[in-house]
Amino acid sequence: MDVSFLGGPQPQLGVGVVAPFDFALDRELWRWVPDDVSLHLTRTPFVPVEVSLDLARLVSEHETLDAAVQALCAVSPQVICYACTSGSFVGGLAGERAMCAAMAQAGDVPSLTTSGALLEALREIGARRIAVVTPYTKSVTDSLEDYLGEGGITVTGRAYLGLTRHIWKVPYRDVVDMARAAVVGSADALFISCTNLPTYDVIPQLEAELRMPVLSANQVTMWAALRAIGVAAVGPYQALLDPVARRGPAAMTGWEPPGGGALSPDGGLLSPDGGPRATPEAAFAGPPAPPDGEPDGVEPPHLPPDDPGLLPPV
Repeated sequence: MDVSFLGGPQPQLGVGVVAPFDFALDRELWRWVPDDVSLHLTRTPFVPVEVSLDLARLVSEHETLDAAVQALCAVSPQVICYACTSGSFVGGLAGERAMCAAMAQAGDVPSLTTSGALLEALREIGARRIAVVTPYTKSVTDSLEDYLGEGGITVTGRAYLGLTRHIWKVPYRDVVDMARAAVVGSADALFISCTNLPTYDVIPQLEAELRMPVLSANQVTMWAALRAIGVAAVGPYQALLDPVARRGPAAMTGWEPPGGGALSPDGGLLSPDGGPRATPEAAFAGPPAPPDGEPDGVEPPHLPPDDPGLLPPV
């Protein structure tokens, strides 16, 4: 059969991605990418070091970035992103900026990093006080908090798993449990760190339950990279991607409380008689998190024997 009439594949915009050697979530990155954009991934060379500050420094050395960017430039991407949170915050703000400059010089292509994209995303949603969730050890989590502090961001609470390997195997349930432990006090948003931690499907659930924007490392990386080439990231009802989602379901065009009623001053639903009503997110989000100190009937995250577990908010 003659298929010449099809004219070949449609033109594609290219996003180059430099990822650590142990990155396992290629498919998650693709889920934020529209059909007319292709991802071109390359990985840093293997080093026999567990996830730590030492590893973060090794996979972000400028010589390593230079080789990776030159390899990516063979396919002419419109932008290059370094997809590793710890590797891009370990050197602080100055280190992150130096990485971007080194990549841009190596390939003569606009370049960004996950940690730089995080600060850009926080500015986009107007968040200055955030809760933080990480799979890292305490020292790596501390380094993230230091980086955020340099960027003018206050960490209101945090939780971490203390893992040094196999981060991509952490289930969504553990991510949700950490989020509930970290979000205390007054926070504008939640950030889930590490590009090797699965987050795509859990973001809408957490935004509905916690009633705040939820950002993740892979999400902000793809959002910033696509934005740099004039393309919008795709994703189901995520506050970073959809300004309507930042204001909640009641702000959606044409949406009205089913069965009548109105909105309370704090954005909740009132029934026709003035009493509280369940929100549209309730059926999706499941039961609310229990008050501190009360059991919720679920098992705690599965942590290695020597892990510190979920730390109390700081």
